[in-house]
Amino acid sequence: MSPRTGRPKAENPKDIDVKVRFDRELNDKLLKYCEENNITRAEAIRQGVHLLLEKKK
Repeated sequence: MSPRTGRPKAENPKDIDVKVRFDRELNDKLLKYCEENNITRAEAIRQGVHLLLEKKK
């Protein structure tokens, strides 16, 4: 048997898929924010969720 090859398993895999619908204006603002901060849309949305959860504490 040969050893397993490929990428190692992630410690905290992101295996949940969420779909969100935005209007054009909000999407444009999100894209601009992502470009200015050099992050992906998914990462920006994750950060937004974290902010909402922290605000609740």
